[in-house]
Amino acid sequence: MKPSKDAKNIHVVICSGTTCFLMGASELFGIEKTIEGSLASRITVEGSPCMNLCKGGSYGKAPFVRVNDTLISTATLPKVIEEIRRQASL
Repeated sequence: MKPSKDAKNIHVVICSGTTCFLMGASELFGIEKTIEGSLASRITVEGSPCMNLCKGGSYGKAPFVRVNDTLISTATLPKVIEEIRRQASL
């Protein structure tokens, strides 16, 4: 099923730097397989080299994921899915 022309695409960028990867980012790849049908077709997932967000702690803690323009720290599968659903309803 293709998304409608009015459906907003959701771009998920997962930090795959060493710290993020070891802190759980590795479990987030393939997230589109855990989301229901039509929403999954609107998601693009990509890995990113270190985003340099964990240095200094001002952005929170690893792992980091960006869903469109929203940054998620201490990212987990439920947190990322919740943000994807929130953005899909905008």
